Amino acid sequence: MRVKVCGVTRLEDAQLAVELGAAAIGFIFWSGSPRAIAADRAQAIVRALPAFVTPVGVFVDEAPEVVEAVAEKVGLGAVQLHGHETPAYVEAMRRPVIRAVGVDETLDMRSLATWLPEVVLLLDAHDPERRGGTGRTIDWQLAGRIAASRRTILSGGLRPENVGAAVQAVAPYAVDVSSGIEAAPGIKDPGRMRAFFQAVDIARELKQHRS
Repeated sequence: MRVKVCGVTRLEDAQLAVELGAAAIGFIFWSGSPRAIAADRAQAIVRALPAFVTPVGVFVDEAPEVVEAVAEKVGLGAVQLHGHETPAYVEAMRRPVIRAVGVDETLDMRSLATWLPEVVLLLDAHDPERRGGTGRTIDWQLAGRIAASRRTILSGGLRPENVGAAVQAVAPYAVDVSSGIEAAPGIKDPGRMRAFFQAVDIARELKQHRS
């Protein structure tokens, strides 16, 4: 069970996430987010990360050449798309892609097949304005059906108090957390971060025991 800590804006938060076992650190390059970060600042943080941690850049309806320029400058290992990007747009990306999918009662499960198998789906609460970081959970039963068929990252309202139950219900490839471990947007709370990773570790051990 991998953990991606998203919406990072400070080196100390990234370093603690790595210390606790994060597999990926997410940086938001969308001006509409309260967790937005400048490329120069993200670059400085990425340079301090160990090679085994993947830096992920979050973009919303950005021109492909801009995504590539930021990814090259910062040193991103993957890009995460939260806008209206099409499968053709995704195929043009030069780095691994994580595609955010809003999960609610309007989701057409058949539409997920339009994304290539190598595209990792991030399941989040549907919000056309905030594009993530809402703190709202999604339908875990539906998420579990998706996770059973392809590599999936579970997001949406995860926090120390519920991530264990979420992992048990969905069995995702990874979990993504942002607002659930924050003291303020973009400022992570060390105590909540430690509690989150501890809850994931417990869920992982339970899963291994049952298998």
